[in-house]
Amino acid sequence: MEQKMEVLSKVTVDRTSDLYKIVDSLNRTLKEQDLMFGLALDQKNDKKMVFTIYRT
Repeated sequence: MEQKMEVLSKVTVDRTSDLYKIVDSLNRTLKEQDLMFGLALDQKNDKKMVFTIYRT
């Protein structure tokens, strides 16, 4: 069974060491609403991160 994930929003933010804690908290809190949150380093600028909201 293939799970489809729809990107709802994507934003580039400054890289900070604690940002993953917010993403983890959002994932734990809102998984029942079929939402998932991602965080990745920006491929073009290592001082930035890309925060993505998905509907699962």
